[in-house]
Amino acid sequence: QKSGELGARRVEDLKNLPELENAPYLVVDFNADVSEKLKWKFQPSQPEVRVRVGETALAFFTAQNNGQDAVTGVATYNVFPPQVGQYFNKIQCFCFDEQRLKAGEQVDMPVFFFIDPEFATDPRMAGIERVTLSYTFFKAYDPDNPDPEDVEPNPGAHAPANLP
Repeated sequence: QKSGELGARRVEDLKNLPELENAPYLVVDFNADVSEKLKWKFQPSQPEVRVRVGETALAFFTAQNNGQDAVTGVATYNVFPPQVGQYFNKIQCFCFDEQRLKAGEQVDMPVFFFIDPEFATDPRMAGIERVTLSYTFFKAYDPDNPDPEDVEPNPGAHAPANLP
């Protein structure tokens, strides 16, 4: 899975993506989970988008802090089926940074992405028509509330509960 400075193409590189005359369309389903330690409601603003391989897409997720204090969360993600992850490129994503929400605050958070055109020529991708992009939010370390019992020990080790 490519993201941020660890492999995603730069925005200016998007202009140089090859046009695929017969590029397939994929349906990207969205899944959202929240750790028990984070008193947030987190959900996709739309259940799915239909995107053509090689074209960009924009989707939004909504998060609301239902707690009585400001809190910082960090999101991990995965792509299913796993073999599609190498072609799933996030250009902009709320998962690149920690998110701090005040008590009662609700925010819309974007994810701007594309499926690499090489997906269309990889025989291992044959027959794949649906992809799930899944996020899980965890409570991050907060210097204003440094209770170690209240912070996730290793957010990256959590597997989302709602994958197909």
